[in-house]
Amino acid sequence: MNLLKALAAVGSMTFLSRILGFVRDTLIARIFGAGAYTDAFFVAFKIPNLLRRMFAEGAFSQAFVPVLAEYKKTRSTEQTHDLINHVATLLGLALIVVTILGMLAAPWVVYLSAPGFEKDANKFALTVDLLRITFPYIFFISLTSLAGGVLNTYSKFSVPAFTPAWLNLSFIVAALFFGQYFDEPIKVLAWAVFAGGVLQLAFQIPFLMQIGFMPRFSLNLHDEGVWRILKLMGPAIFGVSISQLSLLINTIFASFLVTGSVSWLYYADRLMEFPTGILGVALGTVLLPSLSKSFADKDDSEYSHLMDWGLRLTFMLALPASVALAVLSMPLVASLFKYGAFVEKDVFMTQYALVAYSLGLLGLIMVKVLAPAFYSRQNIKTPVKIAIFTLAATQLMNILFYYAFKQAELPIHAGLALAIGLGACLNAGLLYYHLRRANIYKPQAGWTVFLLKLLVAVSIMAAILFYGAGANALWLKYGLVEKLSRLTALVSLGAVVYFAMLWLLGFRLKDFTRRTVA
Repeated sequence: MNLLKALAAVGSMTFLSRILGFVRDTLIARIFGAGAYTDAFFVAFKIPNLLRRMFAEGAFSQAFVPVLAEYKKTRSTEQTHDLINHVATLLGLALIVVTILGMLAAPWVVYLSAPGFEKDANKFALTVDLLRITFPYIFFISLTSLAGGVLNTYSKFSVPAFTPAWLNLSFIVAALFFGQYFDEPIKVLAWAVFAGGVLQLAFQIPFLMQIGFMPRFSLNLHDEGVWRILKLMGPAIFGVSISQLSLLINTIFASFLVTGSVSWLYYADRLMEFPTGILGVALGTVLLPSLSKSFADKDDSEYSHLMDWGLRLTFMLALPASVALAVLSMPLVASLFKYGAFVEKDVFMTQYALVAYSLGLLGLIMVKVLAPAFYSRQNIKTPVKIAIFTLAATQLMNILFYYAFKQAELPIHAGLALAIGLGACLNAGLLYYHLRRANIYKPQAGWTVFLLKLLVAVSIMAAILFYGAGANALWLKYGLVEKLSRLTALVSLGAVVYFAMLWLLGFRLKDFTRRTVA
């Protein structure tokens, strides 16, 4: 299997989904703006989304995929299918219980996740109603994640990568055509979440049938593979919960700030999710099954080469993306969101958060590559310990930045974004340190020259983008067509300049091609 080709396939499908995501967020910003209603929805959507990241894409995938890869390598097809059946049955039953409890406990969940909303009874009640509609999303998306783990293990990367597009399509259709049928139009977005979860799961079912691994109901609590996954999930849930808890604490902080703070952080985070999803998630998706296989084969050399390949691609693509997000923060926010109810103040406030977030983009993406190095070896404890330390450091930075930004009369929500970004960099640095200390990963030769060449190319790209972007005030005045055309030209120019410089400095596509046995 050509890993670069697989990465391109996953990245392109993710790119399509992210583009639809921008259309979705532009519509939400235009129709609903950034205020009490959007704050309520984003909190209600964040809670099942956090659970998705913790259980579905987080702890479950990290525990399930390495064990499934081992079964694929060492067991029969029947035994592998039995494992999938038993895991799917137990997971489905657990999710039904979690969903029912979550809907019943919605008022307490909202109070714990956004206590600042309590001072506004209408806002609090609306958030509770929205949460009860969105909470079943965790059921559908967790089963979708199981299906995606199976498909990725069998090298069907494009299907899970495209799957999130169905959620974005659900949002777009709901916002455009169904909002008028609700007394409180914001509720249409909550129902879009519900429908999107159903669509994502339904989309993957035919592909599971195609490879012959459609799960069947089969409850077996004595399956050795299931218990291994559960044992791995324990510390994995704790580890992933730490990072997600950090995001939740940020929401709690933001709920006490001025109205709109939750929404500004959301819109900035959505822009960050674009490169994180296309590169970070794609690399993690491709690397985890390959690393798991090399570990099962006891091939330490292949394992180390895979890590080196992933890290070089991360630096080559994440570093320019981080710089471009900061330099083009105003053009991006103004072009994508400044329409209708999303006013000039919202643009500046979202821009501040985006610049702060961008400082941590490289760290966020590196974590997506470094963490699978531990998960593939079924070592969950080390990332958990690092996550605990990172959580403590991030909250300390939250407190420090809160008072520092307040004293300097800067937007406090930007300080919360900065703490998250720097925390991600700390997390990545500690993961790398422990990989090296345990002698798991041995860097290949040439890293110093590689990084120096990247810095030259990024610096030239940044200078050209800064000059080409012009004054911020102009982006607030441009019309829709002019903004989008200028932004497209700037992004294209930056990409051409950067990759042209890399070519002049000796980079070639064949140097990043890597093959592995599927």
